Amino acid sequence: MRLATVSAGGEKICAAVLNDDRLLNLSKAAHRLTDPAAEALKANSMLLLIAGPPETLDIARSLVADAEAGVLDAAILPEGAELLAPIPNIRKNVLCVGRNYAEHITEGDRAQKQQVGVTEYPVFFTKPPTSIVGPGGDVLTFPSVSTQTDYEVELAVIIGAPGRNIAKADAMKHVFGYTILNDISARDVQRRHGGQNFKGKAFDGSCPMGPWIVTADAIDDPHALPISLTVNGEIRQNGNTADMIFDIETLIASLSEGMTLEPGDIIATGTPAGVGYAMDPPSFLKDGDTVVCNISGIGTLTNPVRAV
Repeated sequence: MRLATVSAGGEKICAAVLNDDRLLNLSKAAHRLTDPAAEALKANSMLLLIAGPPETLDIARSLVADAEAGVLDAAILPEGAELLAPIPNIRKNVLCVGRNYAEHITEGDRAQKQQVGVTEYPVFFTKPPTSIVGPGGDVLTFPSVSTQTDYEVELAVIIGAPGRNIAKADAMKHVFGYTILNDISARDVQRRHGGQNFKGKAFDGSCPMGPWIVTADAIDDPHALPISLTVNGEIRQNGNTADMIFDIETLIASLSEGMTLEPGDIIATGTPAGVGYAMDPPSFLKDGDTVVCNISGIGTLTNPVRAV
């Protein structure tokens, strides 16, 4: 099932995406239901839907089936609704993983004339809520601050069930679904702050996400998804999530050590090779560019680049 947050009539609406891409207003579709689990749908919030009891998704699937059969036409949103980031107002920073694809590590080490290689443990950093932008939203560049704005397509994991000190064997039970994330990075800012990742990856508009969340049951194997990115139609990244060094189970177990993961938390799992700074010569994003991210089984995330 595909779940989206959209803007229609000046309101943010939590919707299910039907097979023909029509949008079902879940709050409106569920308004007559009395099951307590339906309250998370009536609340019209992706965060509350994610945090709802397991039965919430069962009810949503039933409503989608009814809508596909033509029973809930009154709850279908009119054409023209704008897709927003699936979780437009996140409660805490996006949790990000660096250096999680071997070829990306190799290209980075070569470009920076260093030899770090694969680390023993995952490398983590975060992106703030102000970095989030939805499908079609502007990736912002700030020429007075950075001249090296780069891209990184990533599979993002959405946490559903809370937990701390989660065992690897139980990790996938905590996954609600998946979306696409583009970890926009100001490489020169990243370097001048000692090589740490936060500042160079925290600019406004530096975290495009979407176009929707695909629930975990709809992805047979998240570690077998072709993942790619183009800039102005030119293929730059072309990999597969099978090439992750640290798999999703490991990332969840490691992140949750002594730290509670909560419903709606977002984990960006790293990027394959092909980033702009490692090209010869380097090629960075500029005003007017269009970046398209694609992950098989999820969809396509498209964003223009705008200098401010």
